[in-house]
Amino acid sequence: MSIEVLNESGYGGVNEEMLVDVCSFVLGEMDIHPDAEVTLTCVEEKVITDLHVRWMDLDGPTDVMSFPMDELTPGTGGRPDAPGPGPAMLGDIVLCPEFAEKQAAAAGHGLGHELALLTVHGALHLLGYDHADAESEREMFALQNELLADWYDDVTRRGVEFQPKPSGAAAFPSAADRAALDEVVPGGGLPAIGEPRADDK
Repeated sequence: MSIEVLNESGYGGVNEEMLVDVCSFVLGEMDIHPDAEVTLTCVEEKVITDLHVRWMDLDGPTDVMSFPMDELTPGTGGRPDAPGPGPAMLGDIVLCPEFAEKQAAAAGHGLGHELALLTVHGALHLLGYDHADAESEREMFALQNELLADWYDDVTRRGVEFQPKPSGAAAFPSAADRAALDEVVPGGGLPAIGEPRADDK
């Protein structure tokens, strides 16, 4: 996997090695072709606010946005044994550490875990998962939490030290949990895949 991290947020508390590790783990677990590429960009709150308006037609800041290069169907990623080349560039995940830190504080865990959670969520969007209806929402959040928990177990097995695995329910949230968090920290909402506004098309 080729995963590039661009920290343009000015936040010094972003563990870039951790972001690469969790994203690489998710893509591996989802059988994505080993030549796949992803870019993770951390931006300031004003930047993601602008992106949120332009691509989601929603005002205010948010925590994560995903911009897939191609429209994929969940479960049909480029397996290593698939015929022909797999996807080269899956797309971009944009994170806002400043906003994520507010959510982390409200949820009772650290910024590192929140960014890991958002990275998993963003990666699943690149792979075609979404939460546009109740069934797909349940599927995506269940898979997100399973992958995140498995990543922590994998980190422990490898003896790698990032942030400790939190034990609170908000650390592995359902969609309802995140909706409740939005009442405390307006914005966020784990948005779906970015699409341009009608006047940008």
